[in-house]
Amino acid sequence: MKIATYNVNSINARLPIVLRWLEETKPDVVCLQELKSIQENYPDEVLRDAGYESIWHGQKSWNGVAILSRLGKPEEICRALPGDPDDTHSRYIEAKINEVIVSCLYLPNGNPAPGPKFDYKLRWLDRLIVHAQALLDQKIPIVLTGDFNVIPTEIDVYKPERWVDDALFRPETRDAFRRLMAQGWTDAIRKLYPDQTIYTFWDYFRNAFGRDAGLRIDHFLLSPGLAPRLRAAGVDRQVRGWEKTSDHAPVWIEIDGN
Repeated sequence: MKIATYNVNSINARLPIVLRWLEETKPDVVCLQELKSIQENYPDEVLRDAGYESIWHGQKSWNGVAILSRLGKPEEICRALPGDPDDTHSRYIEAKINEVIVSCLYLPNGNPAPGPKFDYKLRWLDRLIVHAQALLDQKIPIVLTGDFNVIPTEIDVYKPERWVDDALFRPETRDAFRRLMAQGWTDAIRKLYPDQTIYTFWDYFRNAFGRDAGLRIDHFLLSPGLAPRLRAAGVDRQVRGWEKTSDHAPVWIEIDGN
């Protein structure tokens, strides 16, 4: 099974890019973030014509997440991260596909930090940690993936000294990510490429992609029972170089099983 995650930075604006990428790489399951589309404007029929069934949670102008599958329609479990019924942001959706739970998330950016947006990011991380443990307690295969807006270590960012005060790299953010990982999750990219410089995001400004001045903030975390089934992982960097593309590149893994 090939599973991919991609922050599309507007599904309708990037639809030609998404369709081209799907045709060229043919992932079995896709998690999308930052749809920037209300529920009714999601291009369900177009994606179905491309071979993918979808579940999605849209939001006007901002956020939005979706799970696509060409292995049958995803069996939706929930479309909000538990723990705060007043949080109306469309940042989380979860489904079962071929006996694997796929959790797609778009974690808050948190800037400027410190401040209310950073406080929201940390609360969201705390809720994620609680829910992630509840998932692990089920003892079934789980993929936790998406745009985490977390730079885990210095190797994951170009010139880390420039990011010390950014919400993606502040000590509180990295500490929360470490607490999540300590539950037993495996970072798929780092499992296969422990020391390699790998980025998943390059800003539109200052020729960041051309200079390879990037960040690794899109992650695949695998539950203990699923991690031994990991066979390959990578980043489709070439997509970031296409015209009118997202500032993120798709990330993917391959695991044993249908």
